[in-house]
Amino acid sequence: MDRNLALEFVRVTESAAIAASKWLGRGDKKAADHAAVTAMRNGFNSISFRGTVVIGEGEKDHAPMLYIGEQLGIPENGAPEFDIAVDPLEGTTLTAEGRPGAISVIAFGPKGTLFNPPGTYMDQLSVGKSGRGKINILDPLEENIRRVAGACNKKLSEFTVAILLRDRNQLYIDEARRIGCRVVLFDHGTVAHGLAPAIAHWDIDMMAGIGGAPEAVITAAGIKCLGGDMQAVLKPHAEIFKAQALARGMSLDKIYTLNELVAGDALFVATGVSPSPILRGVSFGENEIVTHSIVMRSETKVHRLIESHYSE
Repeated sequence: MDRNLALEFVRVTESAAIAASKWLGRGDKKAADHAAVTAMRNGFNSISFRGTVVIGEGEKDHAPMLYIGEQLGIPENGAPEFDIAVDPLEGTTLTAEGRPGAISVIAFGPKGTLFNPPGTYMDQLSVGKSGRGKINILDPLEENIRRVAGACNKKLSEFTVAILLRDRNQLYIDEARRIGCRVVLFDHGTVAHGLAPAIAHWDIDMMAGIGGAPEAVITAAGIKCLGGDMQAVLKPHAEIFKAQALARGMSLDKIYTLNELVAGDALFVATGVSPSPILRGVSFGENEIVTHSIVMRSETKVHRLIESHYSE
């Protein structure tokens, strides 16, 4: 994927993050999300490319969300075609409550390469480079932890697992603690915590648990760029989503590997809205706005941290 186009996409997440950050701590997550969506859509539609939203925030009838199937970009002759997975504001509640960890994030793949599950749940397991090839999500969590800990040369007492704090994940929490691991619980921010095992300065070795299926695909794109590994299994939480998955030819028993979640090269772009271990948030100085972003390409396995200064 063209590196210059990647920088164009960074500007899109920057604009969405800036728009959302103006609602930080104001208690209105809908307004924050609407601001991010509008800024992201406008940013996309100023770039020469052809994009189709395969992971979005809803269906067409629920605009102004970036809906599944929406066409984005300036479709000039020869413009590259992409599948797009978007979350203009991952962490709407975090933003509304003025809490850390909110980001604006986009994942891209060549047309036809991003998995497009229904808007339901997936059981997810992500690890960094040392754990690549060591995981099987159908095995007990303890077995996966022991294999990855061995590959990382860590004792179980030194091994850290991030788990989404939900009742459906209590068995995972209990299992990790029973064998002596450290457990980091998070309320929101599945994508950031899913990437954490592949980011050296964030002391998390594995992310496990049942979370959103759309977030799983975005996470997979980032993990692929970082050289880690990931698996997921569909866990529909209602009959309508089960029927949608089966209608799309998806299996509820299948392990979806990293290369099935993201079948080709991936591009991952994110900008911090509020501060987190992965990215600093938007800051407003005297006559300037400062953003912090990350851009990653699986083709090169390079990730760049970008600080941008906007004069007001």
